[in-house]
Amino acid sequence: MPSSAPLTVTVAQPACAAPGRPDTLAVNVERHAEAVRAAGTRLVVFPELSLTGYDLAAPAVDPADDRLAPLVAACAATGAVALVGAPVVEADGSESIATLAVTGEGAKAVYRKMRLHGPESDRFTPGQKPVVLELDGLRLGLAICADAADPSHAEETAALGIDAYVASTLYGPGAAQAERRDGHLRERTTVHGVWGVLSTCAGASGEFPETSGGSGLWSPVGEPVAQAGTEPGELVRGGLVRGELPRP
Repeated sequence: MPSSAPLTVTVAQPACAAPGRPDTLAVNVERHAEAVRAAGTRLVVFPELSLTGYDLAAPAVDPADDRLAPLVAACAATGAVALVGAPVVEADGSESIATLAVTGEGAKAVYRKMRLHGPESDRFTPGQKPVVLELDGLRLGLAICADAADPSHAEETAALGIDAYVASTLYGPGAAQAERRDGHLRERTTVHGVWGVLSTCAGASGEFPETSGGSGLWSPVGEPVAQAGTEPGELVRGGLVRGELPRP
């Protein structure tokens, strides 16, 4: 039976530690943990490669790494599921750009980016199939950056039956990229009649000195319900109920 209670969700765009530092992962984990505690929602979504920044040379992150403990503890304290981004190593030794689901019990890679962009394919292997994460009665289709720019990815994901299309992304700065970002979410939501949940980078991220910000929630008719500005550190909250518009 569909749940009548809202799935409370926060999209976060935390400041990202500079790449190449020995403590980059630890600093980013702490910022993620702070965001989860401040959010106070069941689901907290973070941008693409959020734990390392968009640094294609960053070391892969083991979901069992002890450095993730502060984020696991924050999820345990708040009852949250955090969707975070990191490079991971697969069992066959290949590497993927992944979404990790973090709970109070630990972290697990749950989705691999299918549509690699530019030099990403020099290191990473694309994911092979769309993924739906079920949480509190809602079905969340997962996407990472260039996935959301390709209409066929949303079509493949929506075919599995979803209530929301949840994208962790990075867009460059400026009005043209902001228009492109919003257009992607507007089209995906209206074509498939689902909510759009977008967490995207703000400020610097890895090799990008500037990014767009603008994380937010889109209704099934393509309207932005709540949206952050361009600065890092903002949190945007909403409540999703199947068959109703998101509630800011």
